[in-house]
Amino acid sequence: MLIQDVRNSPIDIADLNQLKLDLNGTQPVDVGEYITQLPKQQRAIAFRLLNKHQAIDVFEYLPSEVQEEIINSLHDVQVAQIVEAMSPDERAELFDELPAGVVKRLLQELSPEQRQATATILGYAEGTAGRVMTTEYVLLRDGLTVGEALSKIRRQDEDKETIYYAYVTDDNRKLVSVVSLRQLLFTFPDVLIRDIASDRVIKVRTETPQEEVARIMKRYDLIAVPVVDREERLVGIVTIDDVVDILEEEATEDIQKLAGVSGDEAALSSPQVTLRKRLPWLLGNIALYIGAASAISPFQRVIAQVPVLAIIMPILANSSGNVAFQVVSVTVRGLGVGEVTPNDTIPLLRKEILAGVGTAIALGMALGGLSLIWSPPHERWVSIVAGLVMVVNVLLAASLGTVLPMTLKRLNLDPALISGPLLTTTLDAIGFFTFLSMISVALQVFR
Repeated sequence: MLIQDVRNSPIDIADLNQLKLDLNGTQPVDVGEYITQLPKQQRAIAFRLLNKHQAIDVFEYLPSEVQEEIINSLHDVQVAQIVEAMSPDERAELFDELPAGVVKRLLQELSPEQRQATATILGYAEGTAGRVMTTEYVLLRDGLTVGEALSKIRRQDEDKETIYYAYVTDDNRKLVSVVSLRQLLFTFPDVLIRDIASDRVIKVRTETPQEEVARIMKRYDLIAVPVVDREERLVGIVTIDDVVDILEEEATEDIQKLAGVSGDEAALSSPQVTLRKRLPWLLGNIALYIGAASAISPFQRVIAQVPVLAIIMPILANSSGNVAFQVVSVTVRGLGVGEVTPNDTIPLLRKEILAGVGTAIALGMALGGLSLIWSPPHERWVSIVAGLVMVVNVLLAASLGTVLPMTLKRLNLDPALISGPLLTTTLDAIGFFTFLSMISVALQVFR
């Protein structure tokens, strides 16, 4: 079995011939995984064992940092062949990760056609349809017959990324209609394309956000979607493999933001990368928690008079924080997949509050019961206050977990910016201040 845990397994020079046969006879995606798992100093050795066509296919499956290593280890001619053969969207993604000097050198090695295609994609903003599209698609003219169209596809479109859809344009390159390969294959050769092509084309614009593109393709079960500019001219297509990458990228980004991790951190990232991604959020969280600590600070004497508060407060904070994290996770996910929009704020808020009432009563009774057990006989009134504050804090958590992401979405900001640590810290400050204020008032009353 070629793909296994090879991180600590050195390449045996005596077995290079067998390894070469194995690598060139294995699926490119599996070879890419194998090379990625090798120790850094051995990756270039394994890559050089690949034949030209296998090397080109494998290169696109390597992580960007490994691609850069391979580029630095190969001669310019070999690099130029690999980069030239890459699809324009994959090439643009690679260039995003490379130093500017390396990109400039590689652009000079490309053919004029591929250089133009890459420059076109790089000219669009990151996270848009224009940036993730490919310029390799099947283009047909309106006046062709089915037989002429199939002949043209055989002669000119062998290397296109997908041939399942063909796009029909007019003389100004404006998108007119779309025809599937199935329609072409099961229609008589002398029938005109315009008679079988559909003019109800589902399309996106170059500036359409990539997550919106993914939602459209999922909704309509598309293998590819055409991308047009502001003048309705066809400039590229987004394919299903790009959408899979987009969905993974967006899901990863949202999950990590909710957990307070900046950027895209891989599980096997270096300690330096992990530190850089997490530490800013953790330091920021300490700064936020100063607010929660400040809410407690004026009540130190109260806590000294009622020591059981030190046991109750962590439970209060943890429970309301968990409720908030559950609500914000569901809301952000719903916004991310298009399940809800900011127009659904009121129905969603109503649902969360109704569910929150039951949760609040259950958690309030639980905390009240525990407080009753832990409190001395003369301080059992604390359980009533603790239960009431738990109810209020849970309902507040449900409300904020719904409203804040919706508000950010309405402002065209990323809802995942409402991270778990940020929301729980805010709730802690509110909950502690409310709880201790009520305890202070109660102490005055009972005295």
